[in-house]
Amino acid sequence: MTAELRARGCGGEDCQVLLNQMKEITGIQDSAFLLAALKAADGDLMEAVTFLTEDPAPEPVQSAAAAEPSAWEGSVVGKQLPQDVGAAPAPHNQDSLRTANTVRPLESPKASAAERDAAERPQDAHSAENKNRSKRKRCEVWGESPKQSDWRRAGDWPVGMKNIGNTCWFSAVIQSLFQLPDFRRLVLGYSLPQNVLESCRSHTGKRNIAFMQELQCLFALMLGTWRKFVDPSAALELLRDVFRSAEQPQQDVSEFTHKLLDWLEDAFQLTVNVTSLGDKSENPMVQLFYGTFLTEGVHEGNTFSKIETFGQYPLQVNGYRNLNECLEGAMVEGEMDEATASQSVKYGQERWFTKLPPVLTFELSRFEFNQSLGQPEKIHTKLEFPQTMYMDRYLYCNKDLIQMKREEMKRLKEKMVTLQQKLERYMEYGSGPARFPLPDMLQYVLEFIATKPAGAVSSAQSSQTAPLHSQAKPNVLDVLSQPNGIQERTDARTEDEAFFVANSSPQQSSSMDLQPPVSPAELSERPAPHVVSREELNLVQTCLQRWRNEIEQDVQDLKESIARINLSIEQMYCDPLLQQVPYRLHAVLVHEGQANAGHYWAFIYDQRRKRWLKYNDISVTESSWEELERESFGGLRNASAYCLMYISDQVSPVGADEDEGPEARQLQKEVEALSPELRHYIQEDNWRLEQEAEEWDEEQSCKIPQMEPSPTSELQDLSSESGPEQSPVCEPSVHSLSSEHARIAKEQTAKAIANTADAYEKNGVEAALCEAFHEEYSRLYLLSKETPTPQNDARLQHVLIYFLQNNAPQQVVERTLLEQFADKNLSYDERSISIMKVARAKLSEIGPDDVDMEEYKRWHEDYSLFRKVSIYLLTGLELYQNRKYQESLTYLVYAYQSNTKLLLKGTNRGVSESLIALYRRKCLLKLNEVAASLFVSCEEAHVSEGVSILNELIIPCMHLMNNFEISKEDLDAIEVMRNRWCSYLGREDMDAKLQMKLGELLPRLLDGSTEVIVLKEPPKIRPNSPYDLCSRFAAVMESIHGASAVAVQ
Repeated sequence: MTAELRARGCGGEDCQVLLNQMKEITGIQDSAFLLAALKAADGDLMEAVTFLTEDPAPEPVQSAAAAEPSAWEGSVVGKQLPQDVGAAPAPHNQDSLRTANTVRPLESPKASAAERDAAERPQDAHSAENKNRSKRKRCEVWGESPKQSDWRRAGDWPVGMKNIGNTCWFSAVIQSLFQLPDFRRLVLGYSLPQNVLESCRSHTGKRNIAFMQELQCLFALMLGTWRKFVDPSAALELLRDVFRSAEQPQQDVSEFTHKLLDWLEDAFQLTVNVTSLGDKSENPMVQLFYGTFLTEGVHEGNTFSKIETFGQYPLQVNGYRNLNECLEGAMVEGEMDEATASQSVKYGQERWFTKLPPVLTFELSRFEFNQSLGQPEKIHTKLEFPQTMYMDRYLYCNKDLIQMKREEMKRLKEKMVTLQQKLERYMEYGSGPARFPLPDMLQYVLEFIATKPAGAVSSAQSSQTAPLHSQAKPNVLDVLSQPNGIQERTDARTEDEAFFVANSSPQQSSSMDLQPPVSPAELSERPAPHVVSREELNLVQTCLQRWRNEIEQDVQDLKESIARINLSIEQMYCDPLLQQVPYRLHAVLVHEGQANAGHYWAFIYDQRRKRWLKYNDISVTESSWEELERESFGGLRNASAYCLMYISDQVSPVGADEDEGPEARQLQKEVEALSPELRHYIQEDNWRLEQEAEEWDEEQSCKIPQMEPSPTSELQDLSSESGPEQSPVCEPSVHSLSSEHARIAKEQTAKAIANTADAYEKNGVEAALCEAFHEEYSRLYLLSKETPTPQNDARLQHVLIYFLQNNAPQQVVERTLLEQFADKNLSYDERSISIMKVARAKLSEIGPDDVDMEEYKRWHEDYSLFRKVSIYLLTGLELYQNRKYQESLTYLVYAYQSNTKLLLKGTNRGVSESLIALYRRKCLLKLNEVAASLFVSCEEAHVSEGVSILNELIIPCMHLMNNFEISKEDLDAIEVMRNRWCSYLGREDMDAKLQMKLGELLPRLLDGSTEVIVLKEPPKIRPNSPYDLCSRFAAVMESIHGASAVAVQ
């Protein structure tokens, strides 16, 4: 689910929202059971869903061995809390282990979590909170937040849609259609003459008109409302007689979309019939969403041909890797070869699109019926799809060319199968059940005959024969990729491999290092020939080495041939003649869950903002193609795309007016173009919003204690990681930074408060604060002592883990934790408010003699910088993997410069410097290749682009790197780049004008010591929750270690 869903607390009505989401995804309706799973997952919705929908292998319970955190006696916070409450329990104590266990995977989520929750759940406090919450009716509309910024629309930002009970499917479909400007204008401009309305007698016709009118009102609100999200209840009410009851777990979204288009088509047909009775070709819904295809085939030796109309085109997912393969499988069935059509083949057909609609919708079939289980199952396999889809290869007008290419493709695939079979004979050699690579087997024989028998190895002999055995056993892939002998192969480690060996933990590096030379004592224990003469040894060694080299060459030739065929297959349809009909991806509708239950949301490309947005019920957030890939391609967890909406250039990408002007102005123009009735409807709803806001403020003033106004409250909405473009005037203060870190950790703090219900009821608020403080401190202390792995950096989870790992003063640690319990953004139930008030009172009692506020400020500034470095690094690595080298380099350079400041204070203050340096170097080399290729193209536009890349990115970055601490790898990379440009001097094929330009560039490239370094700053990045940041970190690091471009989860 989205970050903001996870960011909601796990108390009160917010918890109910999470439970509703879990009911949708899992189909489980037992609230107590779901709450237990949610609590066991530490408030992480995705983790809880995984527990309930998957069956992970049980993991052995590990003992939590960690040093005991310091007790409260004598500490800054300890003297402020009641002395009659016991000291902080040690992590190895039974009580403390309860919180420590929440960070480990659940061994049995469906049993132990429910039992533990049943024992801990405070029934009385829960019922008391429910009694208080029942008065807040307006919360249900405003998303459970008293902050106006949380329920008021921000400018012209798209609005969300309320989920009124398993209706996320409605939101996903309607949002995707609303963001089509042509469709939106058709709905908003729909009108029928009065005589047509009066003459409509059928129930179906009246229902369709009523639904169109409700859809008009809904679209009008989505356009002009001041609310952050709208309520679709009125439109949904009309659907209840067609679809199953809303109490059912989930509606069939495909059925709904089909039915919706049918209703809209019938409603618009009424307007068409006024002028052209019965002419469906004039129906705007048909023109926008419907196309035609021709089916040609052979059945029982007889040919047939027919033209059909389609709306949503269904595609099978099973057995295919990408969208083009799905379409190819749907368009060709059986054999269509004319030579065999009348003989052995009795059935075969081809489909060709004869007319494509402006909005092309693919319905991905991700559900199948399991006969053995007697129930439907979801298909979770990965399916990739592009942002731009070229439909030329499926058009009837290109039939002859495509049939030729399909024949060529078939021939290449048959040839590849033959070559792969030959390669397998080399790599799986032998006649028995155990098979091995033939080059390895020959190497083993070489080692055998060169081994001396036991007792025959003297120290003198071993010194003579040592060169024969001092090499480590070569890796199989190294042997196959380098046919020129072992010596070359052992030195052929890539820069990436060298980096990861150098930067992994001792346990990791030991497993990655090459094996050490074998001692004579070890050799004497190996099997060896009893007797072998020098002549026999030389003869056998010569033959085996020659055969091994021959086989390696054969293997290398086979691999190169397979690679060439693969490249030909990949580029088969890259012909410019087959790239004349592009379709741009407009929306991706995603389903998460199982076949009979789940949750829906949509990714929609915002043409005005040039970015992807994620529409998840009431939430509309900025997204990216990387996030879309993670959540839509499938293969990870239970989320995948079930519907893809592509649009052609015929669909206007923006509003009615494409003239210049701010986005808000474009929105206002659309509102002004509405009918007077719809404008009045919007005004009335906005007026009601103002009335509700006033009533809400009055109620809250009686319920919630007034907070002290913060002079830097405006800054708290700005992330400390938002980028280096912040003005020095707006530099966050210590209060702003510590408050920001408290806000980031508020889910974890709220969880700690929720666990103190018993203490709160029995001993009062101060005892509850003391227990929550101890429990949270113990949990974070254990996390800080866990052994880090390449895929996990615990410092990203919480500011205190960073402080504890860097030995921050105890006063700084305790004040930071106390400030988190004093955060005014926590839940507004009675217990949280009481604990917050006590914590704020104790904060006010801590004076300058207790905590050095300058030091406190520096620690929070360091953690803020650390998060910014981490976000810049992850963004840079993601961009690099997607070949966006210019954007990637900017982030990596800024990450490196900021990280250097942190590392001066300690090795654990920042991230791996060598990792940033490695990918900064890779980016530079890639960009240099691009710039040089553009420069020598001799085309004026390309030359200018190459020079721009060189001046704005490459040269400034080279000068930043070229200091007295430069590494050998960076120095070598700089020399490679300089040599590339110097090699162009005096080239005869380069005109004099280009040579003159080169002469102007080289002095800056070779010596910029007197030059002021100016590097373009990267774009600002929105802050990430700890969960999102850790997930991105894990996915990127796993991708790097695996050397594959994996999108971040």
